[in-house]
Amino acid sequence: MLEIRGLNVKYGAIHAVRDVCLSIGKGEIVTLIGANGAGKSSTIRAIMGLTRCTAETLSFTPPGQPPLDLQGRPAEERVKMGIALSPEGRRILPHLTVEENLYLGAYSRDDTDGIEEDLEHAYALFPRLKERRSQKGGTLSGGEQQMLALARALMSRPSLLMLDEPSLGLAPFLVEEVFDIIQTINREGRTILLVEQNAFAALNIAHKAYVLEVGAVAIEGRGEDLLKDPRVQAAYLGG
Repeated sequence: MLEIRGLNVKYGAIHAVRDVCLSIGKGEIVTLIGANGAGKSSTIRAIMGLTRCTAETLSFTPPGQPPLDLQGRPAEERVKMGIALSPEGRRILPHLTVEENLYLGAYSRDDTDGIEEDLEHAYALFPRLKERRSQKGGTLSGGEQQMLALARALMSRPSLLMLDEPSLGLAPFLVEEVFDIIQTINREGRTILLVEQNAFAALNIAHKAYVLEVGAVAIEGRGEDLLKDPRVQAAYLGG
């Protein structure tokens, strides 16, 4: 579904992402783990078209279509192609209601019936959002705002859903709930690219994982294999 070869991101003299290669198959959960500053968010933002990059290959294959080159396409076009991002920090609009935030997630669509169907599905996934549908987004708890950010991303009906630090700042019981929901979304047929600092939680649900160090891929493999890798255990799993 997504093929990346030789991805590079630079911010002036800082080479944040160095020749990164990733492959994400349809229906997979793929995770990027690494320390702060490793290049995880820069990678995911480059895929979304929010950060300038260069690449030998940056190719996305929507369901039922041939591979499409993402390079040179603006972020809004990538959304229409079927890529969505739930960003780090949630980035909800605090002065809009929960429901208004969700409708904004579907801004690229014009299928009214489908939008209403997906709204109800979002409320089924996140019952607390339905209870607070008329409440201002800024008055929600941190966990509820994260659920809103996830649900908003789903409203564009993506085939590839990218999540940037969905567990950041959440209590442990909410982290477990968010990861359960991510697995549910995946079982419904969506491919997921997950950027996470909570390596244990991410590797436990990932089909495939990449470890980024100083902007480059240092280790890659199946999630279950990386959980047992002594290098990953020492650096990211507390020994």
